[in-house]
Amino acid sequence: MSTLVRTDATNKDFIHLVALLDRDLAIRDGEDHAYYDQFNKIDLIKYAVVFYEDETPVACGAIKEFDAKSMEVKRMYTLPESRGKGIAKKVLTELEAWASQLGYERCVLETGKKQPEAIALYKRFGYTITANYGQYIGIENSVCFEKRVE
Repeated sequence: MSTLVRTDATNKDFIHLVALLDRDLAIRDGEDHAYYDQFNKIDLIKYAVVFYEDETPVACGAIKEFDAKSMEVKRMYTLPESRGKGIAKKVLTELEAWASQLGYERCVLETGKKQPEAIALYKRFGYTITANYGQYIGIENSVCFEKRVE
């Protein structure tokens, strides 16, 4: 049985999955990881989602206000052994719905060029590449996306 739970950044399962994500990103990003890591702290995240399979946390994601009309998708992660089952789509769909319910018009996000599976996921689910924003302006490894949410 699978369940999707709305929570926040104090959830122990969310914290555990984010730690696994950070380990993966440290390997992928190499020396660039310290730069990205400073923008990925979870203490200000109020809206997080954890996906459970048989009561085991296997995926997560979060949204954080970017501006008055936009939420930024953050901390998307699925355990390697749970990938390819459509779980990331369920997490992303829930985050988009939550953003819309909170009155936001779009979601934005940043991912790295060294994360081709993430880039493919976002493109497949209607995100379009946009100019790098904020702290990612001029960062060669970053790819930024946006999508209007209903």
